[in-house]
Amino acid sequence: MNDTTAPTGASGVLREEVARRRTFAIISHPDAGKTTLTEKFLLYGGAVEEAGSVRARGNARRSTSDWMAMERQRGISVTSTALQFDAFGCRFNLLDTPGHQDFSEDTYRTLAAVDSAVMVLDSAKGIEAQTRKLFDVCRMRKIPVLTFINKLDHPGREPLELLDEIERVLGMLAVPMNWPIGDGPSFRGVYDLLNHAVLQFERTEGGRHRAPVTVGNLDDPKLTAILGDRGHAELREQIALIQGVTPEFDREAFLRGEMTPVFFGSALNSFGVEPFVEALAKLAPAPGPRASDSGDVAPDSDEFSGIIFKIQANMDPQHRDRMAFLRVCSGRFEKDMTVYHPRLGRSIRVTRPHRLFARERETVEEAYAGDVIGLVNPGLFIIGDTLTSSKRLRYEPIPRFEPECFATLESFSFAKSKQFQRGLEQLEEEGAVRVFWPIDGARMPILGAVGALQFEVVASRLETEYGVESRVVPMEHTVAKRVTLPTSGAEVQWPRASMRVRDRHGDLVAIFPSSWEEDYCRKQNPELGLEPLG
Repeated sequence: MNDTTAPTGASGVLREEVARRRTFAIISHPDAGKTTLTEKFLLYGGAVEEAGSVRARGNARRSTSDWMAMERQRGISVTSTALQFDAFGCRFNLLDTPGHQDFSEDTYRTLAAVDSAVMVLDSAKGIEAQTRKLFDVCRMRKIPVLTFINKLDHPGREPLELLDEIERVLGMLAVPMNWPIGDGPSFRGVYDLLNHAVLQFERTEGGRHRAPVTVGNLDDPKLTAILGDRGHAELREQIALIQGVTPEFDREAFLRGEMTPVFFGSALNSFGVEPFVEALAKLAPAPGPRASDSGDVAPDSDEFSGIIFKIQANMDPQHRDRMAFLRVCSGRFEKDMTVYHPRLGRSIRVTRPHRLFARERETVEEAYAGDVIGLVNPGLFIIGDTLTSSKRLRYEPIPRFEPECFATLESFSFAKSKQFQRGLEQLEEEGAVRVFWPIDGARMPILGAVGALQFEVVASRLETEYGVESRVVPMEHTVAKRVTLPTSGAEVQWPRASMRVRDRHGDLVAIFPSSWEEDYCRKQNPELGLEPLG
């Protein structure tokens, strides 16, 4: 006999709260509509009254997730943001990620903090390069993926062709959960394949408000008026074909990453967004166990634990503080609680936790496994830090990428050298760039990053957030290695084009124009140690 008694007491509340959490990231190639879809999530979750746009003009409201000056100027996302909203009985923790490959390291770190992902595809372009890279990370981390095929209001590829591409390129079954009614300018709604219902949507001004929806069936005469007799007949044939050839949705296969439920819609016009949010509440997993050096930690454990996966400076222009993003992994977090910091080997009191909504924040009294909260960082936290209530465990570290692009950074004002230094230190804490200083004492630092666009971000933020103008000069170097000098004292024969610098820890680092020069250096100096930066 099944026990249907509602859980009681503190442990019962904990289990209930954890069970209704949904923590997910949105991944896509640039311009697939990721940020627009994020805005519509907030609209249907009641977090905003009017959806914004990443390219808003004039008096139009700009997107919530893109709050940096450079993001608003360029119309691109350059950093991950955390947003929380409630819908369909669930509390969603949404992590909006940059789509551009130059910011992929930030995205990869963010994926370490989620339980599922939403993959956004452009209906005209299908699987693009960055989408495939990000999906590979999801597969590596065993993150289940829901797919939203966007921009059905524009001319695009055949839906069956897109489903086939998902299966062929990504290697997982694609199961449509709805089917588009019309396409391009004639796109009017979707057919819900699970509930056998027609959902007809109406356009709103600029797509900034919730789209009214009319629920009907395939025999609804309104469909004939919209699609015509031939179009209506073709839709019937399509639905019959899809129902006959596509496999049934298997949630366990979805959770294993072997199957993705596919939804069609238009984020810009809000078509298909509300049923997608509802499906996300039903299908996306609640927080699960996480691996640590003490074994798997259950999310509903009485012991609190969490991991720092992101550092962000200057979210609040008034206070200019640094915010550490904490994913609660187990238990219940409370304001003013004392936690143990394994890396520092001591306990600290957390006095100012925040609920994050892009750059906005408010004090939070409590949080549960799955929630993402912000902790003001006075220099105590770095990416990958574990915090616990009592157990002295550590979660698996969050890997850093090796830089592939390098540039010198020149400040135009010697009088602002302190601001310049402080800005570089705080921006390096975020993990997007590495700062190196030449061993000859030169004042011009060398920046290393995964993508060259990060250098523009650093220069822009130094100016807008620290009041320091600077100039980026790209270098031809592509490889950096940590150096261990020969214990014998043998003189090292360095390639002429290589450089020696020190990182923020004072460790010696060699920068080479290419891997060929690195290999040549190894052969010339067999006692020399050259290791990844880590």
